[in-house]
Amino acid sequence: MTTKSGRDSYKDELAKLASDNEQIICIEADLGGKDHPFQLQHPDRFFNLGIAELAGIDVAAGLAEAGYVPFFSTFASFAALRAAESIKLTMGYMGKNVKVVAAYGGVSGGWFGTTHHALEDIAVVQSFQNIRIACPHGEEETRKVIQEAAISDEPYYIRLSRNDAFESLFRQDDTPCSDIIVDGNKRADSFRLCVISVGEQATELCKQIIQWDDSIVHVHVVYVDTASLKSYVEQLRTLTDRFLVVEEHRATGGTASYLALLLPDKQVYAHHCGEHWPIYGGTHKDVLSYLGFGLEPLQQQIRDIVGGTDVF
Repeated sequence: MTTKSGRDSYKDELAKLASDNEQIICIEADLGGKDHPFQLQHPDRFFNLGIAELAGIDVAAGLAEAGYVPFFSTFASFAALRAAESIKLTMGYMGKNVKVVAAYGGVSGGWFGTTHHALEDIAVVQSFQNIRIACPHGEEETRKVIQEAAISDEPYYIRLSRNDAFESLFRQDDTPCSDIIVDGNKRADSFRLCVISVGEQATELCKQIIQWDDSIVHVHVVYVDTASLKSYVEQLRTLTDRFLVVEEHRATGGTASYLALLLPDKQVYAHHCGEHWPIYGGTHKDVLSYLGFGLEPLQQQIRDIVGGTDVF
């Protein structure tokens, strides 16, 4: 079976869920594309509001107040940055049951340029509090996050990429995405390093890293909002004293920065997208490479952290 991208998995799963839940509404900001599954199957509950992100969030908040479950999708940069005030007030402050699905997270829209890239969105949304932030990896995990969001009464910010398609890490059917995944079957009294992956590109990198060194353990997290990160602390403490968070995001306000506050007695590092602006146009991989995010830079950073050459 062909694996769908996270963006296509979202559209397909939401259309399926809406068949059993007539309260689900799908709102797009001129990003739906041709033959949107939800539009085809539920045309009376599909609305393309055009390039009007602030209004889209406010419309969704009104629908939520009326008892509907609105999912609003647009570029991550426009959702978290252009519509920041509306998200802050309607979702963070008033807690309206709005689900923002932010596609093109990070620099996944490589050719679109700096205006369409989002390397600050998690920091912005996390600062508002009370909003669940999910960064799923692969089709199965994306579907599960959409399912969890649909039955929750909490506001959600779901960060997706563009067209990347990956197989999700194994998770028991009854295990929620709020549980972390310890990747692999290795067991050790103490690991030299724990790499923590957030999002698709990061998870793919970490899957490779642990194949080369048994002293490194990989922990995959989906939810990175404040409450979720707090819930991981005790389990993380049992693994090691050194953590490296891999995330397609800026260092400022990223997941590593908050984990460092929660783990003041541990060493917390970050593999991130640096401080340069992604002005270079190219594929997703090209732009990440330009920003210093990738396998070789990650390998070198791990060598520096563990203080030896006996890795990789």
